[in-house]
Formats: sequence, structure tokens, C-alpha cells
Amino acid sequence: MFIRKLQLNNFKRFTDLTIDLSNQTLSPKLVLIIGINGSGKSGIFDAFEAISSQAKDDTMLQSNYYRKNVQFDFEVKIELVDKTLIIRHDNKKCSDNLSPTAFYGRSSLRQVPQLTRTTLGQEKSVNFEKDSDRPKMYIERDSRFENDLDKITELILKDFYRSDQAASQIRLKYLNPISEAFKRIFGENSATQLTLLELIPPLDDKVAHITFKKGESEIHYNYLGNGEKEVFNILVDLLVRKNLYQDTIYYFDELDLHLNTKLQYRLLKEIVENWIPANCQLWTASHSLGFIEYANEVENAVIIDFDELDFDKPQTLFVQPKNRYDVFEIAVSKEFLSHVLEGKTIVFSENTDTPFYNRIGIKDTIFFTGIDKNDVFFKAKNWHYYGLIDRDFLTDEEIQSICHIYPNLLILNYYSIENYFYHPDNLAEYYQSKQQDFDKITYINKLSECKARVKDEIIFGILGARKGYPFFKENQHAKLRKQFTENKTILSLLQSDDFETFYKVFSAKDYARNLPERQNLNKEQLSQTNWFKTQIQSIFLI
Repeated sequence: MFIRKLQLNNFKRFTDLTIDLSNQTLSPKLVLIIGINGSGKSGIFDAFEAISSQAKDDTMLQSNYYRKNVQFDFEVKIELVDKTLIIRHDNKKCSDNLSPTAFYGRSSLRQVPQLTRTTLGQEKSVNFEKDSDRPKMYIERDSRFENDLDKITELILKDFYRSDQAASQIRLKYLNPISEAFKRIFGENSATQLTLLELIPPLDDKVAHITFKKGESEIHYNYLGNGEKEVFNILVDLLVRKNLYQDTIYYFDELDLHLNTKLQYRLLKEIVENWIPANCQLWTASHSLGFIEYANEVENAVIIDFDELDFDKPQTLFVQPKNRYDVFEIAVSKEFLSHVLEGKTIVFSENTDTPFYNRIGIKDTIFFTGIDKNDVFFKAKNWHYYGLIDRDFLTDEEIQSICHIYPNLLILNYYSIENYFYHPDNLAEYYQSKQQDFDKITYINKLSECKARVKDEIIFGILGARKGYPFFKENQHAKLRKQFTENKTILSLLQSDDFETFYKVFSAKDYARNLPERQNLNKEQLSQTNWFKTQIQSIFLI
């Protein structure tokens, strides 16, 4: 279950808000909402709660709490990727066929500093499918944790008495997943590694005996650090519900509570990749650097920015480009960010290329995303940063002239980053690493044949494309601009039969995509070859 579009009218602080994820090729598994405190992030989870409550138990919510203007009704509308519409119009019932497990959320008020229950099953008749022990409003304290512990005990005992599973198998099923997650989140240092040893329910008028091993010590739950309790709380919650909530929108507010930046990153990675089922989507809100860093790096995550928006006016929010420099200012101040990046070379690059450049690991260099070629050019021209853009249809002489006038601008030696990915030398190294055959000569011949077929089509659009380039538009460069737009030398490169000559201006991202040598290749792996790294690094040595 994945959301395509969310619309809120007269709801909480929103007059008319739309969050539009429809331009994503793949439905994101993670939607991270960022913004400073008080920017309205948690209001999104109130909207999910308003939808969810009727599907679970037909609770009639207090309209005045949700209405921005008490004189008018509120409306929550969700469009799923399969075009299903879920609509909650004030006290009117939403879709009749909405499953009670379609939504599941936790507020930030879920901390349990110490266990207090001294009898198993104090909370009677909890319906986990309908989430009957949840807070009735999102601003109330969430006390489900000890019910979750009771549920795990019930599941363990049922497996013990009603199945043929050995004790070791039951331990693997319930305790080991948590310990393995601890290992990935907190690290494997023998002195600090956290392991769940035992989970004994509250008996004999005593609280549950939940103990962990850390170094050589055994520690009761009550004496864990707040961050460790937070992680355990979330993992137990997800473990109890993993078989029930398989087609669900999960929404967890402030998952990063009490965690430092490194642990924030690891926790979000662990939950998204190992604990949220494949057919589910996680929405969470944060202004933590670790969460922003993770969402920036992975392909199936998107960021929605709530910062400095006037929600008294209609707003439509789209997915933010990855690795924007300013997005990190949500987590830290500009002054701190400048201090952290002091001594680093900052390079803006075009849109989706940025993660590949960062993975190369060029010393003391960090890449951030520009919206497009014009945005990168503007930043390199006017800021104290560098810009790296595609070559597109430029001659060697033009590149030299452009980089001379704009010294902070860097230009790829080939048409685009895809030309590097699918260059015969890069593929040769890639296939060799996989111990697979690759005929470089045959591949080059196929590229040449493809170029010959589409040459006229490409030539037809070259001069028009060049007119949109941002170079030489300043008044003092008017003469150069005229020469640039009238220069047709570029056509000779494409007409050449020499591979390295025409390949510089041949769009590998648009043509030759069906060649068998290119099928089912992972771009991340293609960007990790020595050839690719050396080629990109050489651009910075000029």
C-alpha cells in the first residue's frame, strides 16, 4: 500500500495542503517530512489517525480539534498508487472497505522509562488487528509497549505448547531478530554491543524480567539508556505486528528520539530495510541529520520539506531533490554547517548524478544536488562553490573557453554520466569483475551502427538545444554568445567515424539502450569501477 497523493483541507494548521508523490518512478518506501519544530509535520499523522480511527473502530473524532476554522468541515483525501481513493470528511464515514490494518501509527509520546506492570494480562481483550489499545487522540500518551510485551509472551507460549518447534527455534523467531537489529544499530564492539538475553513476563507481583547483555554486564530494561529503550520499544512494536500489518501505511513521529546522528541513520536504515514489509510505506517526521542523510542516499526514499511555509495559504509540496545543500540546514544551523564543511570542496552537480559522484570518494570533496544544468551553472558562477555539468553538445574548444571564463565550472568529457557507465572500457572492467565474457570490439561496432542510424535525428535537435545553454549570457560576453550559437563545428564530431570522437557528444542515456551488453546492469556497480573513478577524478586535476 503506497500513497500517491495526500490532500488536507481545513485540517489542523493547513488551509489547503497537497503532498504530491505522483512524479516518482518507483513508489517510495520511506517518506521523510522535515522542518523545524512547529512547522506542522505532526499534523500529517493526525490526518492518518483521522482516517485510521474509523477503519479500526468507527470512533467519531472531535471535529473541533481537527478543524482549522471551526465554522467549516475538514477533509482528508488520500489517493493510493492503484488509484484507490480514501476520503474522510469530518464526521462522515470513510471508505467502507478500508481494512483496520491499512494504517498503523505511533506518536512521539511512547517512551516507557521503567516497567510498572506486575501481573500478566492487566490490559484485557486487546485487539491488535484493530489496535484497540491505541491512544484515542494523537496527542495522548501511548502506553502500548507493555501490552506488546504481553503479546510476545503469548506468542512464545503458543509456539511452545502448540507447535513442534524446539526452544532454540522459538528463540530464533522472537529474540534473535531484536539482537541482530541491535548489532546493526549499536555496532558489534564487544564492550558496547547490546544483546537481548531473556524476556520473562511480570509474575509474582514483580515487573517483567527483561535483561540484556552489554560487555560483561547483564542489564535490566529499567537501566538501559533512553536511546536503547527507544530502539527496543520500536522493534518490539513491529515484531508483534509483523504478520498483521502487511499492506499498511506506517506513520511514526520522531523515531530519532534520544539518538545521536550515527544511530539515527542506522535505526532508520534498519527499520526501512528489515522491519517494514515490502508492500508497506513508512512516513516519519524529523529534523535529524541522520535521517536526512539516509533519505538522501537511498533510491526508495523521498523528502518533503515543511520549513518556512505559510500554511494559511494553499500549498502543494513535491519531493525535494536529493543532496540539496540547504536541506541539511533543517538539522543544523548555517554556521555549524559552514564549520563542518570548512576545508571541503563543495561541488554542485545535476540532479540524480550526485549520489554516484559522492560514492567515488574524491578527497575532501562533497557533492550536492542542483536542480538542473542552469541551476548548477548559476551556483558555480555566483557562489564560492564548484559546479559539474554534463558536456551535452559542446566541442573541446568551447569547453576550454567556457571553463576559462567561469573557472568554478567543471564539464564532463562525455555527453553525460551514462556515457561513462556504458563506455566500452567501463563495461570491460565490470564484466571482468563478474567473470563474464564481454567483446569490446563488437560492442563498439554496435554503438557505431546505432549512431549512424540516429545521426540525422540528433543533428536536427543540436542547434536548438545549444540555444538553451546558459553560457555567455552576460552583456560583456554578447559577442561570444553570438559566436557560440552560430558555431556548427559540433556537427562534425557526431559525423565522425572515430569512436572516441563521436561518443563525446552521443547521448548514451537516450540511445543504444537496448543493446544486450547494457541489459540489467546496476548503475551503482558501474560507478564503482576503477575506470569510472579515475575518469571523474581526472576532471578535478585540470
